[in-house]
Amino acid sequence: MPLGRGAKGWTVAGRRNDGVLAVWAEAQRQQQRREEAQWRAQAAEQRRREREAREAQRAAARGEREALRAYQHSREAEASQRTAELDSRVEELTGLLAAGLGRPAFSPQALLAPRTLPAFEPGRLGEPVPMPDQAQYQVPPPDPVQARNPGVWRQYEQYVAQARARFEQDWYAAQAAEADRQRRLAEYHGQYLEWVAQHRRQDTERASRTEELLRRLRSGEAEAVQEYFTAVLYASAGWPEGFPHRLVAAWEASTRQLVVNWELPGADVVPASARVRYVKTDDREAEVARPATERKALYREVLAQSALRVVTELFRADSDGLLASVVLNGFVRGIDPATGREAERFLSTVTVDRSEFAGLALDRVAAVECFQGLGGVLSARPERLDEVRPDRLPETVGGSVAGQGGEEEPDLFEMDPIEFEELIAELFRLRGFRVMTTARSGDAGVDVVAEDLDPVTGGRIVIQAKRYRSTVSPTAVRDLDSTVRHHGAIKGILVTTAGFGPGSYDYIRNKPLTLVSGPELVELLAEQGLRGRLGGGNGSGPARTGGTGSGGSAPGAGTSGGGTSGADGRPSRVRLSWQSRTAGGDAVELDVSAFLCAGGKVLTDEHFVFFNNPQDPDGAVRLHPTCSVPGEPVRAAELTLDPERLPADVDAVVIAVSTEEEEPPALPLGYVHGLALTAAWGAGAAGPERWQAATGGVPDTALLVGAFQRKGGGWKFTPDGTAVAGGLAGLAVRWGVAVE
Repeated sequence: MPLGRGAKGWTVAGRRNDGVLAVWAEAQRQQQRREEAQWRAQAAEQRRREREAREAQRAAARGEREALRAYQHSREAEASQRTAELDSRVEELTGLLAAGLGRPAFSPQALLAPRTLPAFEPGRLGEPVPMPDQAQYQVPPPDPVQARNPGVWRQYEQYVAQARARFEQDWYAAQAAEADRQRRLAEYHGQYLEWVAQHRRQDTERASRTEELLRRLRSGEAEAVQEYFTAVLYASAGWPEGFPHRLVAAWEASTRQLVVNWELPGADVVPASARVRYVKTDDREAEVARPATERKALYREVLAQSALRVVTELFRADSDGLLASVVLNGFVRGIDPATGREAERFLSTVTVDRSEFAGLALDRVAAVECFQGLGGVLSARPERLDEVRPDRLPETVGGSVAGQGGEEEPDLFEMDPIEFEELIAELFRLRGFRVMTTARSGDAGVDVVAEDLDPVTGGRIVIQAKRYRSTVSPTAVRDLDSTVRHHGAIKGILVTTAGFGPGSYDYIRNKPLTLVSGPELVELLAEQGLRGRLGGGNGSGPARTGGTGSGGSAPGAGTSGGGTSGADGRPSRVRLSWQSRTAGGDAVELDVSAFLCAGGKVLTDEHFVFFNNPQDPDGAVRLHPTCSVPGEPVRAAELTLDPERLPADVDAVVIAVSTEEEEPPALPLGYVHGLALTAAWGAGAAGPERWQAATGGVPDTALLVGAFQRKGGGWKFTPDGTAVAGGLAGLAVRWGVAVE
């Protein structure tokens, strides 16, 4: 696991536009998501082929010196290629502004152009069924001498008759298959023409509504101005993968000022690795970490270039001169140390006058210096989510506030059942199947019918969509099997928002059945540019899962072991606070980490909780970032523990601290004093409410604070205080994390 710092972007709340431009913008973003998903799928397939070729080459190289040397050269070339990809990513990040300047300015007239629809692609249906060649059925006559034998001649005539019968049978079968292909092709083409006509009708209606909106826009109507500019930014293309497009905005007519909150990518958008090298001795690739100071500088560059590019796109899209100035506040979603809740953490803010901005030669500026020269403020430590004070917020403008892309992903648990089935139908439609839903027709046992149009391997597929919170019963899986046979389908698929038990997976073995669990469904939706989440709205994190094992998990309140700790429904909270002696006037920072262990080793690398992985996959242990205590030279961090969410295999949760290594060498713990733990225990957990660590004179850079361990039916926290050498990496190695 790379130990580089990073932060993840989340969503922003706001009133979502629902006008014609919002619909247009959402369509543009959906198309961009599909293109990105297709690119990712192609890249993954390419990596898979390269991996298989490498494995084959490695197997062939065993015991052969020349083959081994060729294999090692190929591995070195692969490491060089990965290094080149890292360099390319950095170039993409540092060229954000240049890429934006190279794109054509958005014109309102583009909204009136009809959409470009894909041409009809019949696929395999466009290929005629090959007719049998009669020559292949000819029976060679016997030798003239043998033909004089009546028995040989009668046998020859029997062979000829049998061959003729086989030819006629195959010919009629091919004719029937061809007629069926033509019927299906005509039906499919008719559906395509109907789909095109529907989109053209929508284009005509959209153009009419857009003309009206542009009239309102030119007259300066606030809601029209907000809708226009939020839609323009939301549909903005050409940003690197992983950049969000969520925003809220408000327009003040009296000053002609647009105030925008724009979501920024987290610090993990900067590659944590600088290069990759091949280690011959143990045949592996090793990633060389990018220095923390370089990552921080690159991230600040990304923030400044993002801001300049957004302001550029706004002014360039304003052909009617509506905007006199723009206030742009860049934020990510993070933990507010005052409340412990997720909130918008503002990392940049700038107010730009149109006349001043027009005088810049943006193709030659240094982004950070230009941003600050405009009066902009960047967070001094954006990777730590240290905030800046926004110049002005949209909600302070007065009137309405418009948002685009600002809603959370739709909660699949709360979705209307028919809408859920329509979403599943759209998923399979985008995957290349011909699809119809049966929700309104009452076709028992089937929610969606999909047809694989391949004339050789294709056929009918029945799909059941179950919007459950608890584990799907094996009975439902057996019912699906019966439904497949009843409908004469080639396959059955059961899609759920929950999970399946081992019994269900055992039952489908060697049967034409597929089970899609909730987490798998979310991934499939994302691959096709569709949206959906499993609970966890408003910053509450992912849905709870119950149970472990190959059977998958069951998100939601219905799982065994669900619920939250504490008599009042709250998890246990552990707060670590400290003060630091100064070293050259700078405060010494601590990183807090937790290891969810089974048998003395971390369960998986994902169960190592630290600043770059702030919670485990089940949300049982969460880390809230370090913050300053106002008016005091004190730093603090907080962990929350929900025992009910812990996997059954976890028998200990180890908590540790290490001095920050951003400016190597890391300072020893002796520079830290006053390290104390205070706790508020929920039900199922116990331990001291306060504990003081002794760090005076400690030369090491890490310390075991203590561990939660299973004691009977609950958990007990026992303080430790043992020093560990090697900082965070030393802790990770001690508990079995694979450190790169």
